[in-house]
Amino acid sequence: MSRQFEWWREAVVYQIYPRSFADGNGDGIGDIPGIRRQIPYLKELGVDALWLSPHYVSPMLDAGYDVADYRNVDPIFGTLADFEGLIADTHQAGMRIMCDIVPNHTSWEHPWFIEALAHKVENDQSVPAKARYADGPWARYHLLRGQANGTLPPNNWISIFGGPAWDELTDDQGAGTGWWYLHIFDKSQPDLDWENQEVRAEFRGHLRFWFDRGIDGIRIDVGHGLAKAEGYPDCPPIKDGDPTHLNPYWDQDGVHEIWREWRAVADEYEPARIFVGEIWVGPAARSARYLRADELHTGFNFGYMTAPWQAKEIRNNITNCLRENDVMNAPATWVLENHDCWRAVTRYAPIIGQDETARTESGALDITKTVDWKSPRDLEIGAKRARAALLTMLALPGSSYIYNGQELGLDEVFDIPAEQRQDPAFHNTGGVSVGRDGCRVPLPWGTESASLDFNDNDKLWLPQPKHWKNLAASVQDSDEHSMLNLTRNALKLRHEQPALGGVVDHVPAIVWKRSGKSVLDFIRPARNGGRAIRCVMNTGTKPVRLRKNDGIVLASSSTAIVNGKLTPNASVWLWV
Repeated sequence: MSRQFEWWREAVVYQIYPRSFADGNGDGIGDIPGIRRQIPYLKELGVDALWLSPHYVSPMLDAGYDVADYRNVDPIFGTLADFEGLIADTHQAGMRIMCDIVPNHTSWEHPWFIEALAHKVENDQSVPAKARYADGPWARYHLLRGQANGTLPPNNWISIFGGPAWDELTDDQGAGTGWWYLHIFDKSQPDLDWENQEVRAEFRGHLRFWFDRGIDGIRIDVGHGLAKAEGYPDCPPIKDGDPTHLNPYWDQDGVHEIWREWRAVADEYEPARIFVGEIWVGPAARSARYLRADELHTGFNFGYMTAPWQAKEIRNNITNCLRENDVMNAPATWVLENHDCWRAVTRYAPIIGQDETARTESGALDITKTVDWKSPRDLEIGAKRARAALLTMLALPGSSYIYNGQELGLDEVFDIPAEQRQDPAFHNTGGVSVGRDGCRVPLPWGTESASLDFNDNDKLWLPQPKHWKNLAASVQDSDEHSMLNLTRNALKLRHEQPALGGVVDHVPAIVWKRSGKSVLDFIRPARNGGRAIRCVMNTGTKPVRLRKNDGIVLASSSTAIVNGKLTPNASVWLWV
């Protein structure tokens, strides 16, 4: 493979949440042998690459995003040899493979944090608030003297999972020491100090460990984090729409130096390895800064995922993203679902009886906020919109990500008993936050076993809803109009039609046609001898007439076009 072939610029990547994809040993938890068993399914689906959420050794207090050993596989998923076999199987099938890395924090069971806890801290009340304790192993983490003689947290930072972002150390008798460690997420996930050179060197070693085993790239968790504002200032009141960098622990300029170091490691390899960043940053001009030529290759456009079901807002996001990314010569990266957000079928489903102008709830921007998950939703409309949105996303220039089960049209699961829920956001907020378990329920593969062929028995780490039997992959496989076959057909056409690929210098990425609040209409110009393709999506409540065209390439449903008009909540690809 040539270094010049930049596959990541137009790849469709399939995200695998290992616990929920497929269970190879029957214990109710997905694993690497289960993933290997489904490689033919993924090959037939037509994706270009796989991305696995964390597979590392972990106490699993946050589903593996609390890492205790970055260079091994947790036994619940299998062995390092299993993972190396998965890499080989994926490459043999003509796909690439990426894995996750979690650099913002470790688990509190990581050897570094255990060593730090064993290091005695001096209970000296003369130390001023916000002063660092930088001796020994604590230099790898953020340990600060608390305010009010150490009795209060060092500042007002709030954990993403609820409550203060600080936890106080105690002495052997259980008394507070006045020293507090930082955890932007759960208290079991202490933040690393990326000003520490040992931390930086260790993670460069982690990258090489997995690159040497043949993985093609890495998705970076909390890519906008890591760097903290100097002096640990209080967080000012942040409102929706405020620039992310106003928050002292998000999107700080110091993070870019880290990504330049990482890019240098990736470029050591032939072919070069690639990065995709989880970058919850706005506006588009600021998030594009992460995609400079010597930093990350790609970064998720979360504004696209969380946009309301309104063509005008979706178009604005697409336009802004393409414009700012083009400045960096970087492709856009589109996503509609992942392991942190409500599934699109539910997110797009209107609450029955609610004004349709209300914004779509993402269930993602602040997972501790109260969102209305108890009111009944029209999932039939949600399913139509999810199909239309997927088809439109796959027509856009750049790369796209599909979350496992999205190709089946799965909906969010809300009725999980409290005692079975595992998301710390649910438990830390006393159930005020519904958490993210609902998008992580094990997939339905068939109808033969009680677990819908997730395994051959009834063991499941989270319960499946009964109606998922009708959405099982084996059921959809034989239905030409199913979401599964829509996805397969779209990916097949994307590979066959040059217009649906990436971007070349002499051809515009996208040409907008009519504009309006409820119609999204654009052309992907012809390239490499192929034909141009037009995509139209109707987010309104009335049918819209399709202008002159040369025929239908693919429609989001069998009822998408009636009497020459595109019906509401539908999309279509047309020849130009």
